[in-house]
Amino acid sequence: MKAIKDYVDTHKDRFLEELFELIRIPSISSLAEAKDDMSKTAEHIKASLLKAGADHAEVRQTKGWPVVYGHKLIDESLPTVLVYGHYDVQPVEPLELWDSPPFEPEVRDGKIYARGADDDKGQLFMHVKAFELMNASGTLSCNVKFMIEGEEEIGSPSLKQFCKENRELLKADIILISDTTMIAQDIPSITVGLRGLSYMEVEVTGPNRDLHSGLYGGAVGNPANLLAGMIASLTDENNHITIPGFYDDVLEVSDTERAEMAKAPFSLEEYKKALDIHEVVGETGYSTNERTGIRPSLDVNGIWSGYTGEGAKTVLPSKAYAKISMRLVPNQDSKKIDELFIKHLESIAPEGTKVKVKSLHGGQGYVTPIDFPAYRAASRAIEESFGKTPIPVRSGGSIPIVSDFEEVLGIKSILMGFGLDSDAIHSPNENYPLFNFYKGIETIPLFYKYYVEEMR
Repeated sequence: MKAIKDYVDTHKDRFLEELFELIRIPSISSLAEAKDDMSKTAEHIKASLLKAGADHAEVRQTKGWPVVYGHKLIDESLPTVLVYGHYDVQPVEPLELWDSPPFEPEVRDGKIYARGADDDKGQLFMHVKAFELMNASGTLSCNVKFMIEGEEEIGSPSLKQFCKENRELLKADIILISDTTMIAQDIPSITVGLRGLSYMEVEVTGPNRDLHSGLYGGAVGNPANLLAGMIASLTDENNHITIPGFYDDVLEVSDTERAEMAKAPFSLEEYKKALDIHEVVGETGYSTNERTGIRPSLDVNGIWSGYTGEGAKTVLPSKAYAKISMRLVPNQDSKKIDELFIKHLESIAPEGTKVKVKSLHGGQGYVTPIDFPAYRAASRAIEESFGKTPIPVRSGGSIPIVSDFEEVLGIKSILMGFGLDSDAIHSPNENYPLFNFYKGIETIPLFYKYYVEEMR
């Protein structure tokens, strides 16, 4: 451990500046005009892998943004770890809420502030630097492959096909991912469950044009009003989702497991204070952590209609739109949920309106077993690095491609993330503590060491 710490201490300033170089490239995958930046980012990561000691690295084209593949194969008799991450980031709006430019990283109060600082450039880069450390010190104990995509933030539409076409290339014993969080710096944890996702867009059309609200208001159905009512009806007074059949396949968690989950430290008052809210809202009968970890949910992610500019414009809009996401739990099928949602929205459409619903993207939930070598290796690595045994937790977030990996490649994943809930990923002022960045680089080599031991 001392040798690892010494290497990180010696090179930490360089590590940080190299991460900043990566962050400065605005790789926003949802923007069609980002083509040059996406290509530049992929080439940058390729170069970083080669510099860190990869025997081979290349940028592979897909129907969407490219995938970076690299490897170092030292002995076919040894286990192979496939590292997955993503180089794309979320949009930065609203820009005015950032305290510093999102693609000009800066350190304040011991944290890196920038888009991608945590999700996922900061966490991905820990693996590149840990790989460098193991190569430089001659301690790499198994084969390593890298698969770094550029479409995670838009649902990884090209990666499943990429995996199908490259099964042999991607053959490995475990997939190692750092794209999740831990409870706290002094309370390490390992994510053992992810929620699935069903993400929909709804369009409600009323009259064939925008109308004068004085001449037509009260006489013609207003799509904005009607859509708001439809959305409100999707949950009841207990915040239970009202779509028929929605809960049919929900995997119920036992009272015993719920009791184990409840052992994770959590202060509801601190939670509310951190978010500046007076009360939490969620499904009746479940705690806050259970609502985000073991129960499905439905939320409006965006809603718009009519005139939204400065001042007044008295129109009755012709159309109204909403983007709605449903976070799913293991055993729920995202495609089935898509169908149930579409059928239900069409059934509750008010007379005189036309409703169009389309699925934008989705994926299945995932559960990691805690009784297999990779989990034991991750637990041992974190315990040695942090001085505490990590707590297994289920995350409310989604990484849909993880379930695809198991389906297509037949490989389990271990979710060893180093982010914190306070890192504000997807939000203005996204950040990543320097402590977590460097601690991740220290911990990852230990995972390799113990994984080889566990596989013997």
